[in-house]
Amino acid sequence: MTKILKCILIACVICSCKKNSELQAVTPNQEQGQPLSNEQINHFIQQQLLEKGSFDWKDATDEMVWSALINSDSIMSIGYIPENESSIDNRQSSIDITKSDWRATKEKVMQIIFNEEKKRNATIQFETLEVWKENKLPVLDVKISSLQTVKQLRRNNLVRYAEPMGYDPIEEFDKEDAGPAQRSESDGLFGGIGCGGYSGSSSLIAGSDYISLLPNTKVSWNFGYHKITQAWTKSTGTGVKVMVIDTGVSPDQDNLGSQFNQGYSGERTIEKIVTLPGGSNTNDACGHGTTMSGTIAAPRGNDGNSCGVAYNSNLIVCRAANNVYIDGSNEVKGVSDAYLFAADNKSVKIVSMSMARITNSGQIKDAIQYAYGKGKVMFCAAGTSKSFLATLIGVMFPASLDEVQAVTGVKDLSSLSACEACHKGKQVDFVIVMQKQSSGLKALSTATSGDVPTVVGGSSVATATASGIAALVWSRFPSYTRDQLINKLTVTASGYPNKSSNYGWGKLNADAATN
Repeated sequence: MTKILKCILIACVICSCKKNSELQAVTPNQEQGQPLSNEQINHFIQQQLLEKGSFDWKDATDEMVWSALINSDSIMSIGYIPENESSIDNRQSSIDITKSDWRATKEKVMQIIFNEEKKRNATIQFETLEVWKENKLPVLDVKISSLQTVKQLRRNNLVRYAEPMGYDPIEEFDKEDAGPAQRSESDGLFGGIGCGGYSGSSSLIAGSDYISLLPNTKVSWNFGYHKITQAWTKSTGTGVKVMVIDTGVSPDQDNLGSQFNQGYSGERTIEKIVTLPGGSNTNDACGHGTTMSGTIAAPRGNDGNSCGVAYNSNLIVCRAANNVYIDGSNEVKGVSDAYLFAADNKSVKIVSMSMARITNSGQIKDAIQYAYGKGKVMFCAAGTSKSFLATLIGVMFPASLDEVQAVTGVKDLSSLSACEACHKGKQVDFVIVMQKQSSGLKALSTATSGDVPTVVGGSSVATATASGIAALVWSRFPSYTRDQLINKLTVTASGYPNKSSNYGWGKLNADAATN
């Protein structure tokens, strides 16, 4: 099977080279011809993934970037920088974009856009160029229709990046590789997968799939692999606030609402916010955000529901996207603003996000670097997909960034083995056991309603579990800095001092990390 897969990938590369040469023949001319098709753009992205394992829009031609804009919602994300500034990657949080040099730079970039776009649309107004106003990051979100605008922006030294904000081929890739019969809604992370299917499971077996603890709560079978219940004798997450960036929270799950404080969980808070542009409420129509929130902080209650890892931690649940794949421009903006909110909220210690995308986003990277500068610990899902993507790509964006802790899921085997369709790679930092080899059963969490637990899999639940363990450790050692916390998790993980090329430092050990 491995040899067959290698042959397929080699064939893809050969075919890519052929098709890449064909692209040159159909590239629009400077007079702005027809945009490239999605198929042509996606093929180039796939070629880059095969060669590099990731995709950045800086590697595409001007015509391809413009085509991606025209084929999506035309919104471009533009990072700007004054001429007298060097790289700002490590100091996003210290930049004041209201200062004169930053304001002047923004005006110059906007003037470039206005002058070119007005040639194609005489009614355009300078004051309404921005789709969304940015108050923290040196970023512009602007609708672009002209190829010449794209060319000028990408060649200007005041521009750090100029990217199609809402174009990403993941949904098309999934369509090519997986038919409906192959999809499992509670398994995957991408496209339409990952939403729905989070109702209570009536087939769970006591003693095998969960253990019951006082006062009347269910503890997921996989907690034992990370010695979480042993850690509870020293820490339950008190005093630590975790923010979940996801699809919101179900209004029908009272354990993440009116019953958040019950049983052995008390005197803590849950806050619900929305950063998704156009999102009128925090309601979770997908279900994914509800299960991630429950995995981290569901109460150790008396109603028979499943218990969270850090059942006395405080929680903020943010609706930043409509589903678990960050594909729309509004979702990029929603995720970016969520990280900024977490960064500026001094009470937030840990940020957990179990969402991802194929193409890199400069704006999300800026926001994560901003939050990093504010001392936040950020956990991101390495990626889960029901397609060849798990082979094609290692760790997905933004888990691939150095500023975050990338987490993936593994099976309950003696040696580390990725869960079905879980991504792995050199950027992975930690793993969580979340799938039984014998039955395929995934980890327990709160359903979208009721007191019967659901099951959820992939690197999504692995990330939420890791975030909960981090909350236990920070609660146990409240004076720790971020670096001290991460070091404690690292040196007590199963693989330390040897880091695996696919599974990082190995399985987290909550008991050892709270000693």
